[in-house]
Amino acid sequence: MDYGSLPELAYPGHLNCATELLDRMVETGHADRTAFLFPGGRWTYRDLLEMSNRIAHVLVEDLGVVPGNRILLRGPNSPMMVACWFAIVKVGAVVVCTMPLLRVRELSYIADKAEISLALCDTRFVAECETAMTQTAAGNPRPGGRTVHFASNEPGSLEAMMAGKPATFENCDTAADDTVLIAFTSGTTGNAKGTMHFHRDVLAICDCFPRSIAGISPDDICVGSPPFAFTFGLGGLVLFPMRVGAASLLLEQAAPPHLIKGIHEHRPTFCWTSPTAYRAMLGMRGSYDVSSLTKCVSAGEHLPRATFDAWEQATGVRIIDGIGATEMLHIFISASGDDIRPGSTGRVVPGYEARCVDGNGNEVPRGEIGRLAVRGPTGCRYLADVDRQRSYVENGWNITGDSFREDDDGYFWYVARTDDMIITGGHNVSGAEVENVLLEHKAVQECGVVAAPDEERGHVVKAFIVVRQGFTPGPDLARELQDFVKTEIAPYKYPRRIEFVEKLPRTDTGKLQRFRLREQETT
Repeated sequence: MDYGSLPELAYPGHLNCATELLDRMVETGHADRTAFLFPGGRWTYRDLLEMSNRIAHVLVEDLGVVPGNRILLRGPNSPMMVACWFAIVKVGAVVVCTMPLLRVRELSYIADKAEISLALCDTRFVAECETAMTQTAAGNPRPGGRTVHFASNEPGSLEAMMAGKPATFENCDTAADDTVLIAFTSGTTGNAKGTMHFHRDVLAICDCFPRSIAGISPDDICVGSPPFAFTFGLGGLVLFPMRVGAASLLLEQAAPPHLIKGIHEHRPTFCWTSPTAYRAMLGMRGSYDVSSLTKCVSAGEHLPRATFDAWEQATGVRIIDGIGATEMLHIFISASGDDIRPGSTGRVVPGYEARCVDGNGNEVPRGEIGRLAVRGPTGCRYLADVDRQRSYVENGWNITGDSFREDDDGYFWYVARTDDMIITGGHNVSGAEVENVLLEHKAVQECGVVAAPDEERGHVVKAFIVVRQGFTPGPDLARELQDFVKTEIAPYKYPRRIEFVEKLPRTDTGKLQRFRLREQETT
């Protein structure tokens, strides 16, 4: 498919996506419409615009930000996070959004990789961010590193600096192909990968999946669990609703018990979350009313047929499944309404192409399993990683790392991941990263980390561990190792299961055979 033939994807050579998604919405009559709801209040589109403009003045006039600078953004989902996001975009800088769960070592690595010296951080999560902005991952001083905290009126806070700033701002005249955000995703090597996306990419994802599949309307109120650092959450809770003048309910805590409570109390119509969350909320429906929901989207992991059927039976809503990738920015295969075939991920979203290929990049016959390859108006651009770029993009096709089969009607059916990524509860976890942390513990001689099937979460992180001489395997040591991982990296990455073994399967050259560990778990 020639995506350039779609009129909605014909963007001018110069555009700033903040202008299109925010300024333009206010100019065209949406100023007093609700943009964001949150427990205790709401922001209109005008509120968001004026707040973003004031922050933009602070960035330029007080913090010396110039176009192209990369700025780390950290905090839970909130209107102020959105205002900071748009302010960074307005001044022509690049947003690098991170999750509150990340630890110092992860934040420092991101700051190193993206060459960041300024962070805007929610005051409740500022300690680790300040450490990461003053020292590199290697422990060396970070020249000029600075953290400005918000959600506070104390001297030096972003709010204090905004006082008296104008409510108007002339947005930077950026090119459509200027980088606007760098989204980090974990890889099989254990190091986070930065993926770069343009201003036109942001508009393209707004004009593809939500227009042709999801069908967001101006009267919708979106809600969901993904943080803005996940492009699934950024699209579903910020970009897509703002493209049509809709609203979102932002929950700082959006685990299933909080998410279903928010649905009950605020009556949103459109939900974005993972299959794990839908399964969990099914068991909580007796205490909460979710009848306001008219559409539900699932992504982040494969949607099991059993979850789809149970949710439809309980609510009458057919979950819209979808597969996307941080490298592609958002969903590129999906289906909705009567086009849904339960168990299938769906068909190619208009604007994209997809096919299943063999190891040489040749398309396999319909019905046969192959590597999923996709291309379209968005695509993979790794930050300073030529080798990874070559392995992910083959002859213009983005190789996602998933195995699928395509049927005669063009529906894609998920089979498995083709790399060592673990998808658990909607989160991507690199087994190698967890291994690296476990090996820092004095009790661990060797370890291998893989995905283990789990009824509730799809998969969980499982570690096979060979202990050092002098340490006793058992529940106490397992808990100690789990707690150790939680203190070093994001808690969702910790191994929920630990099995102590005498040795690990290795090749003659000493390479760990993770596939044997995975085979053991699946059998």
